[in-house]
Parts: sequence; C-alpha cells; structure tokens
Amino acid sequence: MTARIEKTVVSGVFSLDGQDFDVDNNVWLVGDDAEVLVIDAPHRAGPIVQAIGGRRVTAIVLTHGHNDHITAAVDLRAATGAPVWFHPADTMLWDVVHGEVHPEARPDEALAEGTRFRVAGTSLTTLHTPGHSPGSSCLHAPDLAAVFTGDTLFCGGPGATGRSYSDHPTIVRSIRAKLLTLHGDTVVHTGHGEDTTIGAELGTVR
Repeated sequence: MTARIEKTVVSGVFSLDGQDFDVDNNVWLVGDDAEVLVIDAPHRAGPIVQAIGGRRVTAIVLTHGHNDHITAAVDLRAATGAPVWFHPADTMLWDVVHGEVHPEARPDEALAEGTRFRVAGTSLTTLHTPGHSPGSSCLHAPDLAAVFTGDTLFCGGPGATGRSYSDHPTIVRSIRAKLLTLHGDTVVHTGHGEDTTIGAELGTVR
C-alpha cells in the first residue's frame, strides 16, 4: 500500500521565557494502514493515539525541543512502544519540559543530519536546520514531494527567532541551504497553520 500523509491538530499551551501562548499544533503521520511514523508529540498523547488508530508506530520524530512539540513524547512512547528521536542540541529544552515530570526519561535515539527513516515503502531524510532552536530539524520525503518543517519554515516565511536559543541569521542560512534548494513544487507541511510550497516561499526568506 502506498504511503500517505495524515494530519491531526492538538491544541495546548506553548511556554517559554516565562510567557504562555495558546497554540494549535500540527501532528503529521506518514504511513499506510499498517504502520506510521509520527512527527511531533504536542500537549497530550490521547488525540495522537486516536489518530494512529492501532497501527504500528515505527518512530516518534521530534522536530525540535519546544514544549508544544514534545510534551506528549514520553506518554506517546509508552502507549505505542515506538522510539523517540530527538536532536541532542536541544537537550536543554527537553530537560525543561520533562525534568520534573519524567526525570529519568530520555529520548531513545539521536536525530542528526542525514538520519533516514523508512515507513510504508517510502523514505524520509533528516535535514538539520538550526535557527528556531539549535536542534531544529526537518524531514524530507521526496517520494511524497513533501518536507515537514516543524517551526523552521511556515506559510509566509521563517519561524520565530525572538526567544531563547534562537537566532535569525542562522535560521535564514538553514532555510536557504537546506530547504529552498528542494524542488519548488515540494509541499511544506508546517508545525502550525497551513501548508505552503517551497516555490511560494522563495521570496519570503530574508
């Protein structure tokens, strides 16, 4: 069966630098009727488990360490048995989220540039795209003409860089080097909001 892309939205609170914001997070599932890979684990595991619908989960891949993308990771791992992949450059953010609630819990695998995943006959390759956070990463699925960008690239331009551990020149360099070099028709599946395409964002990154 051909791999497909599914989205579920989970709402909650993003907290950083002493401020809280209500947010809607996109959770992406790539797979078929038998197995899926899950991209990001925001807020609560329940809605994600419901979207999985009993399928085997091959991996839980976290695009970066902000709480609104990783809060449910430990519970989702417990519910599915799947390993959590996370870039170690964002360990300080993992520790803030999980340190008091799950002090012994750690990610299972280190995400890195070039890490490749196979699910439902298709492949996804990790692109390390620091800037929004040091460990921010995207997943490119060329067979599906798709890239999953977390909070690195949105419809309208780069992700936010006004908070701790973020840097605007760095995110611009990452996007130009790793994302804008992809085919213009590649669909950008973002961490929040609507899809866009690489071609549509060529003039928004500055």
